[in-house]
Amino acid sequence: MVERMTLIMDVFEGRTARLSLEEVARSTHLPRSTAHRILDQLVRLRWLEHTGLGYALGRRALGLGGGDGAHSRIREAAAARLHHLQMKTGLVVHLAVLDGAEVYYLDKAGGRFATTVPSRVGGRAPAHSTALGKAMLAWLEPEDVEARAAGSISRLTQRTISDIGTLHQELNRIRRRHGLAFERGECFPGIACVATAVRGPEGPVAAISLVGDAWSPLEKVAPLVVDAARQVSLELFPGGQEAPPARAPRRAAAGRSMGRTPAPAPEENWSPEAMDRLLAAGQYGDWQ
Repeated sequence: MVERMTLIMDVFEGRTARLSLEEVARSTHLPRSTAHRILDQLVRLRWLEHTGLGYALGRRALGLGGGDGAHSRIREAAAARLHHLQMKTGLVVHLAVLDGAEVYYLDKAGGRFATTVPSRVGGRAPAHSTALGKAMLAWLEPEDVEARAAGSISRLTQRTISDIGTLHQELNRIRRRHGLAFERGECFPGIACVATAVRGPEGPVAAISLVGDAWSPLEKVAPLVVDAARQVSLELFPGGQEAPPARAPRRAAAGRSMGRTPAPAPEENWSPEAMDRLLAAGQYGDWQ
């Protein structure tokens, strides 16, 4: 029974996955009656939920317990955009929030390649090693970054950032790219990501990433990630107010005190010309 339940749970790749009984039975090669019986048990135990659209991961599977109101709102606002990103690019899509020095995965969507990406909904990863985490850390004050990350930086691969000074330099580069974060093999060997933060009046509330193998041309799909994050921000904050540029001077002053180049104030709208210049710069190794 445990093995069959595991087979069924493995079919669900993320919060956006909505599967019918027939799809579950076909994917697991279980008899329809057996799949239906186990699905009913999983729904009763809150591992899955059942709506008119089909079966989906439930609260217990997502590891959010009863206090998931804010996370649910973020997932709901992002669901359609994540689906659109995945369908348009064929890459794996992540949605995550920052929790201390870690990212917490709220959603994951993808095709066959998703099984080769060792992340899971409800799972965690060190923020400094992921594009998702760096995209959110870049919009925090340097003191906050150090309080979160200084005692927890560790090397997961040969490419992982391993000291707080290098992390600050990387976050400065991300701000200069208007919030676009990249990582290639820093969290998992052979895996590459591009991410940007979903921002609100008080700063980053989440981040969205596209994930491919180490040779994926992520700079070409980066504008799609930027647009998706902007749309989710507008959904969550209808007034369209992101973290105010007024935070930049304090960040710049802190940067000078630590011997780093001050970050420029962010621009709220990217022109096609600015995006072309950004992506052209990336082709010459402006990120790790």
